[in-house]
Formats: sequence, C-alpha cells, structure tokens
Amino acid sequence: MTKQDGDRDQSIKDFKEAVNMTAGKLEKWLESGESKSVGQSKNGSESVGHASGRRIVELLRTKKGDLDDDDIAHMRKVTGYVHRHLEQRPEGDVTDTPWRYSLMNWGHDPL
Repeated sequence: MTKQDGDRDQSIKDFKEAVNMTAGKLEKWLESGESKSVGQSKNGSESVGHASGRRIVELLRTKKGDLDDDDIAHMRKVTGYVHRHLEQRPEGDVTDTPWRYSLMNWGHDPL
C-alpha cells in the first residue's frame, strides 16, 4: 500500500465517521423546508451545504473502488466542515436550530 492509498483510505474512514446519516435519510432531509432554510447561497440559489448534501448522497451510494480524486477531495471537505461546525455548538437545546439543520445538510445529525 502506498502513502497515497493510506491517505485515501483514511479520508474515506474519516468521512464515514463524520457522516452519520444514511443516504435515504439525508435525501429525505434535503427535501424539507428546514433543510432549504439554512446555509450560504448567492442570489437565492441553492446553498453550498444543500448542494454538498446532494453530493454526499451520491458518495454514500458509490462503491469505494469507484471513488475518484474529486470524490475524495469532497469527502475531506465534508469531514472538515462537520468537525469545525461541531466546535461551534450553541448552548441549550439544539433540536430546532439553524446550527443543527446546517450540519444535517452536510450529513451529520448531532442528535
């Protein structure tokens, strides 16, 4: 195994730990109004997190051997986002908060 293979395998492992929603659950979530209500977007277009969520659904349904370099790069981006966002957890009940909804768009439900 080369170092690059090891990095790739670690990136996939980290992604699977960060993304705790199934493809089906995430897909259903992305259809909700709450999902569409959060995130950064330009001129009313789809938010970055929502678009990422759709890509995550595809990644979750892709066989490991079929993942390309762009897929691995997005997995790393998702892992980084989830870890950074978890550090910003607000106090109190987060059940119905933009913070949780944003994380869920990236495939992670903190609850």
